[in-house]
Amino acid sequence: MARSNPSRAKGIFVSVLKWALAIGFLGLVSLGVAVAVAMTQLPDYQQLSRRSDLGQMVRVRAADGTLLVSLGPSFGRWLNYDEIPPTMRSAMIAVEDKRFRSHIGVDPIGVARSFKVRIQSGSWKQGGSTITQQLARNIFLTNSRTFGRKVKEAILALALERKFSKNQILELYLNRVYFGGGAYGIDAASRTFFGHGAERLSLGEAAIIAGLVKAPSNYSPTADVEAARGRAGVVLNSMVENGFLPASAAVGVDPAEIKVQPAAKQNSVRYFTDWALPQLDTLIDETSDPIDVWTTLDPGMQSAADRAINGYTPPGAQGALVAIDRDGAVRAMVGGRDYVDSIYNRATQAERQPGSAFKLFVYLAALESGMKPDDTIVDEPVTIDGWTPRNSTRTYVGQVTLREAFSRSINTISAKIGDALGFGTIADMARRFGISGRISTFPSMVLGTSDVRLIDMTRAFAAVQNRGVSVMPYAIRKVVTADGRLLYQHQANEERVLVAPWVAAGMTDMLQSAVLSGTGRAAQIGRPVAGKTGTTTSNKDGWFIGFSSGLTTGVWMGRDDARPVGGLQGGAAPARAFADFMKVAVAKRPVEQFETKAPMPDWQLEPDEEAWGMNYVDSAPLVDADGNPIGRQPANPLAPEAQPQPTQGGSQVDQQWLDEVLRRNPQNRPQPAPRNPPPEQQPLEPAPDPLQPRP
Repeated sequence: MARSNPSRAKGIFVSVLKWALAIGFLGLVSLGVAVAVAMTQLPDYQQLSRRSDLGQMVRVRAADGTLLVSLGPSFGRWLNYDEIPPTMRSAMIAVEDKRFRSHIGVDPIGVARSFKVRIQSGSWKQGGSTITQQLARNIFLTNSRTFGRKVKEAILALALERKFSKNQILELYLNRVYFGGGAYGIDAASRTFFGHGAERLSLGEAAIIAGLVKAPSNYSPTADVEAARGRAGVVLNSMVENGFLPASAAVGVDPAEIKVQPAAKQNSVRYFTDWALPQLDTLIDETSDPIDVWTTLDPGMQSAADRAINGYTPPGAQGALVAIDRDGAVRAMVGGRDYVDSIYNRATQAERQPGSAFKLFVYLAALESGMKPDDTIVDEPVTIDGWTPRNSTRTYVGQVTLREAFSRSINTISAKIGDALGFGTIADMARRFGISGRISTFPSMVLGTSDVRLIDMTRAFAAVQNRGVSVMPYAIRKVVTADGRLLYQHQANEERVLVAPWVAAGMTDMLQSAVLSGTGRAAQIGRPVAGKTGTTTSNKDGWFIGFSSGLTTGVWMGRDDARPVGGLQGGAAPARAFADFMKVAVAKRPVEQFETKAPMPDWQLEPDEEAWGMNYVDSAPLVDADGNPIGRQPANPLAPEAQPQPTQGGSQVDQQWLDEVLRRNPQNRPQPAPRNPPPEQQPLEPAPDPLQPRP
C-alpha cells in the first residue's frame, strides 16, 4: 500500500498536466482564432488615421489669427512617422512602454509586474498596458477597469501587431492619444501648449508632452505648469536609464525654462463666438473634418469693450456693447459683465425699450419728407389722440430748429413729427433700417416704447454713417480645414440704399450736434463723433449709440429684471463707456470729418408739381439704384402752408420698394394702424431676422 500512494499521486499529476496542456492548447487555439477574427475586422490604416470618430474640432480665430476658443476635440496636423521628431518618439517609448520594439503587443514582464504590485498593495496601481494596448483601448474600447475589457484589449493589441508594423502603431498612437486640454495627438498638444507644430518640438517640450499621457488633467501645462515641468524631469531620467538619451543631453535641459503658451481667454469673447458659430450651419456643409473659423473680432477692441462695460456699468446692472465696422464686420461684442456668471447675450438676444435713441427713425422720416436740420418748429404742449407727451425738463422753449430739437431730445417735437407724417411711416423707417421686432404704431412709439435689440439699433446707426446704405453685421470671414482647404469666404452683401445720401448727411449733422452740444456730450473723444442717447421711464434702460472714423458702437445698460437703476441715463454711464471704448478702438484710424452737406436734389431746391406730373403730398418716396430721389412731397410738412393730407395710416413710404428692402411678401405686409387705434390693436409683426441662421 505504501508504494501505491506515490504511483497514484504521480498519475494524478500527469492527468492534471495533460488537462492543463490540453486546456492551454485549446486556449492558445481560441486566442489565435480570436486574434485572426479581430484582424479581419480591424479597419485599414487609412480609416484608423481619420479622427472624425472623436467629433469635430472647431478652432475660432480672431481677425489677426489669435486663437479665441477651441471647441470639441482639438486635432493638429497628422504627422507621418518620419515627420515625428526622434526625441518625441523616444520620450514616449521610454516613459510608456520601454520594450515596445520587442513585445508582441502584450508585454508578459509588464503583466507580471502589474500582478505583483496588485498582490503586494491590494489594488491595481500599475497598469502594465503597452502602447499597442493603449491604442486599442483608445480606438475601440472604454476605460472601464474590468477583466473582460482587459481580455478584449489584449486580443485587439495582438491583432494590431499582426496587421501593422511597429512604426505604424507608434504613428497611430502619437497622432490619436489624448494629451489633455482637448488636444488629441502630439501636433494638437504642441500647438495648444507651445503655440507651434509638433515637427518643431524641442527635447524639453517633447518630454512635457510625453509625460501628459499618464494623467492629462494633473500634468496639463495650462492647469499646473510646475507639475508638468516636474513630470518632464521624470521622462528625461527614464530616457537616460533606458538608453534613449545620453546623460549629457538630459543635463542640458532645464524644464523650468520651457515656455508654455497661456490658455486663450474665454470670458467675454464667448458672447461673440456663441453668436457667430451657429451661422456655420448656413455657410458650410462640413461636419466632420477639423476646421478653423476666422472671424472679424479685433482682440484689442474686445479687451477695451470688456473694460468699458465692467468699468462703467452701475452696480447691480448689466451692460452690453457691440461695435460694427463700415463693411458690417463685428469688431467687438460684450453681452454681459461676466460670461461665467451669465451666458445670456444682451447685445443680440435682449429686447429692451430704446427711449430717445429711437428718435433716429423719427428724424430720418422728417428729413426724407423734405424737412432740413435748420427748419424751425415750435416746442409747445401737444395732445395726440389723448396722449400728451412731456419733455424731460418739464418746460417748453418755443421756436427751435430741427437740429436743436434732436440734440436736446425734445419729446414734443418728435410727437409733432410723428403726428404729421403718420406713425406708420416712422415704423416703416425703423423696419427699413433693420429693426426686426414688433413696432407699435401708437403715438408714444416716437419716444422709443417698442422693444429692440442692441445689435439692430447699432446696425441702423451704421447705415446712417454709411451714407444711407444698408450695413449687414457679419462675424465669419472665412472657414478652412486643418490642411488649408477653403470651405467658405465672406463676400460683401448686396448693398441696398435705405435713404438718399442727403438724408443721411442731414441725420449725421444732427447726430453730431447731439454729441457736441446736446445730451451726448460725455461721448466726446477728441475727434468727430455722431450719436444719440436713450433713457427709458424710471431709468430702466440707458443707451448710447454713435460712430466715428467708420466704426459704429452701441452701448446698453440696465437690469435684466427691468427694475429702475438709480442715476442711469444714456448721457451718463453708457456715453462714458462708449467714449472709453472708442478712444482705444479708433486710436490708430485716421480722423474722418463727417459729410453733412450732401447736395440736395433739384426738386428739393425748386419744388414744382408739374415737373413730376404727380401730387407730392400723396406721392411715395422713390430712390434709384444710386440713391438719388426721383420723387417726393414738398419741404417741411410741418409748415402751415404744406397742409399735409394724411393717407391711410399716415404712411408715405413706397410699399413696393420697402417690401423689396425688407424682403417681405406683399401679401404678408403689416397693415398701418388707423389714426385712432382701438386699445386692442396689436403692434406690427416682426420682420424675419437676417442675423439668425435660417431653419
